[in-house]
Amino acid sequence: MSPASSVKSDQNRPAVPETSDGATKDAGPTPRILVVEDEEVIRELLVPTLRDESYRVDAVATGEEALKRLERTLYDVVLLDLNLPGMHGMNVLSAAPATQTDAQFIVMTAFGSVDTAVEAMKLGAFDYVNKPFRTEELLLILGRALEETELRREVAHLRARSEGGPRDKIIGKTPAMQRVFDLIERVAPTRATVLVTGETGTGKELVARAIHDVSGRARKPFVPVTCSALTETLLESELFGHLKGAFTGAVHSKRGLFEAAQGGTVFLDEVATIGPATQVKLLRVLQERVITPVGGTEPIPVDFRLVAATNQELEARVRDGEFREDLYYRMNVFPIRVPPLRERREDIPLLANAFRLRFAEENDIEAPPLLPETLNRMMAYPWPGNVRELENVIERSLILHAGARSLPFHPTSDQSAPGDGGGRDLLGRARMEQWDLDRLEREYILDVLDQEGWHQARAAEILGINRRTLYRKLKRYREEGTLPESDQNGR
Repeated sequence: MSPASSVKSDQNRPAVPETSDGATKDAGPTPRILVVEDEEVIRELLVPTLRDESYRVDAVATGEEALKRLERTLYDVVLLDLNLPGMHGMNVLSAAPATQTDAQFIVMTAFGSVDTAVEAMKLGAFDYVNKPFRTEELLLILGRALEETELRREVAHLRARSEGGPRDKIIGKTPAMQRVFDLIERVAPTRATVLVTGETGTGKELVARAIHDVSGRARKPFVPVTCSALTETLLESELFGHLKGAFTGAVHSKRGLFEAAQGGTVFLDEVATIGPATQVKLLRVLQERVITPVGGTEPIPVDFRLVAATNQELEARVRDGEFREDLYYRMNVFPIRVPPLRERREDIPLLANAFRLRFAEENDIEAPPLLPETLNRMMAYPWPGNVRELENVIERSLILHAGARSLPFHPTSDQSAPGDGGGRDLLGRARMEQWDLDRLEREYILDVLDQEGWHQARAAEILGINRRTLYRKLKRYREEGTLPESDQNGR
């Protein structure tokens, strides 16, 4: 290989797009490259040369180290030597799709090994280069590989937008949700395993379905599995299948869900609850892409994309020895965190109104409006059950108050029908949360106003106070920040 060239050629780098006024537009993250080469002298030449070209570069000496890197980091291009000690480069190339995304592989091989290089391209390599090679030749191939990667991602992005991407399937306008949408669109067209994290009720399965729906696997099955709902033995049978007579009660052979999802996506929810024995078998599936049914001996090749989800801290479970570290890294190739509702309060009015209209249509009942004051109270509530709690609150309130002047808001802990002890529930919540008298009075006043559609004259009559007193109390609540200013005059 020739020494690194001191002259940098712009034609080898991906083009930076310009805006209509000629200004340079952000081209996105700097491309990241993994060099897999056992010869130290070549690594020492390649790494600084690529860094001089403004690429982020990591380098390893063996195939085993390469797979560990591919499990933990997303790369744009992998420069892979085929003649590696231990694991051969062809084996790395075969195993890579299970760990890596849409990275392009450029194989480096000894001069005259054309047949091996062609075989590598059949396994998915973008191109090959014979050793020894000139730096300019390698940079040219690298530039083409990056252009191909960028083109594929752009096509996938446009397809997602045209076919109804996550922004059309999941409600959210806040910056936190826009980031989630960006990550979905980024990872969907790739083969990467995705780990979706977030509290219960945040919508992790919606994210998994959105990834599937805008991926190249959209026309294949989406298979959801709630791991916590099954015992370890039953979960193993469900995932891998079993042969007739494999255990007591196995009167028929059954195809596993991994096999049923052929070409599609498997969504493992609550993955932190998987037992140790199943963790070992799942790791093997992700590494080798074959399954062996319970009671069987013949491996069955499988092709699926894994999206896992958990509401627990998997890293903590790894530290405690409750979850395999190697399996964690296999799953955590591309993490997406779904924010809790309290971190995206501005989305609450959008979600509440969408649920209100949906449940009204499903139940064929009139949908009372949600007044600004009610939405303000919803935005001030912490929503420990997240979007699922909001959905349940709206559905219950709509059923109980169909045809009312407005839709009231009662947190889950004090939901009740008119006249069925709502006051007692409010008092019970006050005792549980140890409210003072001012808080109890405020909540009761707001509850009555909700019930009366914020008609202040009727609410004042029920409360046994005049309108002026009620007006002063509401004004004080707003000044204290316990009742945000409404955009309706006179309320």
